[in-house]
Amino acid sequence: MFLPTLPVYMESIGNSKQEIGIVMGGFAIGLLLFRPMLGKLADQYSRKLVLLIGTTVAFLAPFGYLGFTSIPMLMLVRIFHGISIAAFTTGYSALVSDLSPVAVRGEIISYMSLTAPLGLAIGPAVGEYLAAKSGYSSLFLFAATLALMGLLGATKVINPPAQIYQQNSDRNDKFWQILLSPRVRVPAFVMLLVGISVGAVHVFVSLFIKSTEVDFNAGLFFTIAAIASFSFRVFTGKASDRFGRGLFITFGVSAYILACFILWQANSTYAFILAALAEGCGGGTVMSMITTLMADRSLPHERGRIFALCIAGFDFGIAIAAPILGFVAERFGYHNMYCYTAILTSLGLIIFLTRSSKNLSQSLSFALGRGKDAYSLNNSN
Repeated sequence: MFLPTLPVYMESIGNSKQEIGIVMGGFAIGLLLFRPMLGKLADQYSRKLVLLIGTTVAFLAPFGYLGFTSIPMLMLVRIFHGISIAAFTTGYSALVSDLSPVAVRGEIISYMSLTAPLGLAIGPAVGEYLAAKSGYSSLFLFAATLALMGLLGATKVINPPAQIYQQNSDRNDKFWQILLSPRVRVPAFVMLLVGISVGAVHVFVSLFIKSTEVDFNAGLFFTIAAIASFSFRVFTGKASDRFGRGLFITFGVSAYILACFILWQANSTYAFILAALAEGCGGGTVMSMITTLMADRSLPHERGRIFALCIAGFDFGIAIAAPILGFVAERFGYHNMYCYTAILTSLGLIIFLTRSSKNLSQSLSFALGRGKDAYSLNNSN
């Protein structure tokens, strides 16, 4: 609900594009700062605990938007709000991965992730409607109510048998050991560049559409993207169990590149619809496939930390995208901003094609769906 509404709300109270970018980027800062800690918490104690933390923060954060209007306070609220996704997605992904048989892991994780595009399909339209008809106070209160329902649901989650955290050299890897290991560092860096692309769209596309004066609802952009994302998730997970994760990660990153190139030239409703479809195709494959890839490359006792550190690359991309691209948009315009973003995301694709496995040949083979993942611990992908 906040994707199309919060940037416009901040602009309406007199903030510049760069200030909007800084505040919106605070969400990713919260993700980045707290996700590694929450990943360790999920491994050391339980997945349910971090689910409860995430839904509690999601319930409290909207009251901060309701109570504060200054940039410093909104920045703090936005950072705090980021903890909600850092906690929930880490616990959620680890929990479902724990419960998924290896042979159908991709299918199950993709089905798990179907709820995200449903929320993204409904939320922006509801958010814009509430903001237009009832004001931002109603929007924030309604968001808190939905999060409270999520919190009550999380209390009913039953943990699988606890994974015991053992203090030995294999099971007590430090942050940098995990992040710089071959199985994690390339996906994490690719996710950083993808995060910049996603940040460029999520933070600025509403303002971009408004600046073009094209008669197109920004909430509809996110709804179209979510429908496309949902549609691809239905079958890509099952297909990845057969053809491997690499092919679909390559496709998803390519779709993000295409979305940014279309936005670079966008000046019509048709162009924004195409960009939304491409954005949705990327969202429908990359996140669920990277999650599945990390599940393939990890053991249960380390899974929370592996997920947290890999997705931290995505968080960092969004965190730096908002203020940096806000400056670029202010200086060079939104069209050029999306051109630069497409180039950076293309670099991520090149890195995945050439560095995702132990050598160039194996990397190309895996990324194009013609070979197995050399770092998989189950040898099925």
